[in-house]
Amino acid sequence: MTERVVLAYSGGLDTSVAIGWIAEETGAEVIAVAVDVGQGGEDLDVIRKRALACGAVEAEVADAKDEFAEEYCLPAIKANALYMDRYPLVSALSRPTIVKHLVAAAQKHGATTVAHGCTGKGNDQVRFEAGIVALAPDLKCIAPVRDYAMTRDKAIAFCEAKGLPIATTKKSPYSIDQNVFGRAVETGFLEDIWNAPIEDVYEYTQNPAVPREPDEVIITFKEGVPVAIDGKPVTVLQAIQQLNERAGAQGVGRIDMVEDRLVGIKSREVYEAPGAIALITAHQELENVTVERELARYKRQVEQRWGELVYDGQWFSPLKRALDGFIAEANQHVNGDIRMTLHGGRAVVTGRRSESSLYDFNLATYDTGDTFDQAAAKGFIDIYSLSSKIAAKRDLA
Repeated sequence: MTERVVLAYSGGLDTSVAIGWIAEETGAEVIAVAVDVGQGGEDLDVIRKRALACGAVEAEVADAKDEFAEEYCLPAIKANALYMDRYPLVSALSRPTIVKHLVAAAQKHGATTVAHGCTGKGNDQVRFEAGIVALAPDLKCIAPVRDYAMTRDKAIAFCEAKGLPIATTKKSPYSIDQNVFGRAVETGFLEDIWNAPIEDVYEYTQNPAVPREPDEVIITFKEGVPVAIDGKPVTVLQAIQQLNERAGAQGVGRIDMVEDRLVGIKSREVYEAPGAIALITAHQELENVTVERELARYKRQVEQRWGELVYDGQWFSPLKRALDGFIAEANQHVNGDIRMTLHGGRAVVTGRRSESSLYDFNLATYDTGDTFDQAAAKGFIDIYSLSSKIAAKRDLA
C-alpha cells in the first residue's frame, strides 16, 4: 500500500509546490488540508480545487473560525496571555487548531506522516511537530523547506516545469501570518531593528495619529467570556471581529517588538491585534474588580507561564492542561461590564460594573459612611512588621 502524507496546505506557492515535491522525494500520496482560522484571502473551495490540480489525491478544507475563537482565543483572553508582556500569541494560537485537523485527517486517511511548510529558524516548526506528536505519537513529521532545502527559487522552477496552476509573482517583501485574532509581519527592511515600520506594513489597523472621533464601547463578560458588545449578544468570534473593526479603526493593537524565539534567536516582529488587545485589556480590568487579591496575584504568575507554554508549542502538554483548570476556576466570578474609550491607538477603561464585584464603596470611601475600622490598622501594622523589626534590631546592633 502506498504511504500517505497529510500536508498543511495554504493554497500559496510553497505548499502547492510541496505536493508534487513530497510525492517525488518520498513516493507517497499527498492529502492536502486547509484550515480557515480567519486569515481571509481565497475561498476555501478554490483552495481545495487548486490542491487537487497540483497533484493531491485528496483535499480537505475546514471552516474553523468559531472553533479557533472559542477553543483557542478564548482561553488566551481568560489567561490575559501576552508573551513578554506584549504579544497576544496570534500565530501560536492558530497552530494547535491546524494541528488538530491535520492529525484527524491523518487518522482518517491512514497517513503515516504530516508535512508543513515551516523553515528551520522559526517557532512554528516546533508548534506543529510538538503538537502532532502530543496528539498522535506514532506520526512522523517532515518539512520540505527545512528538510529538503526547498528554496523559493527551486519552488518557482518546479512550479514552472510542472505547469502547476499557481502564480509565481514576485514575493512580498514581508513574511505575513494572519488570522482573526491578529496579524504578524516580519522580514524585509524590518530586519534592521533601527528601521521604523511604515504605514504599508499595516492592514488591520488605521494610523492612530490621524484625528478622528473617539469610540466608546461596553463589553459584557460572563465567567470571563465576552458575551455582548454594547448590550447586543455576540459569540466569541463576533466579539473579536467587531472589536477588530472598531479598535482597528482607532489604531489600537499595534505592537513593534524584538522577541525571544524558542529556537534561541531574537527576532523583530510587528503585530496588529486590535480585537485581542481590546478584549484582554477589558478582561484584565474586570478581574481587578472581581478576583480576590491572593488569587489575582498567583494568577499573574500562571498567566506568564501559560503564555510561554503556548508560545513554545506546548498547547497539548500536561502542564498547559493543568493550568487551564486553574484559569477556568479563577474566571468563575469574572462577570460584568467594562466601558472603554477606543482612541489614538489606545483602549482606555473608563467604567466598571459587576454583580460579582469585590469593590465595596463603603469600605473604599473616605467620606461619611466609611465602614472600614481604621482603629484596627495600628495593631495590624505592628504584627505585619514584627519580623522585620526584630531583624533590624539584630542587624543594626
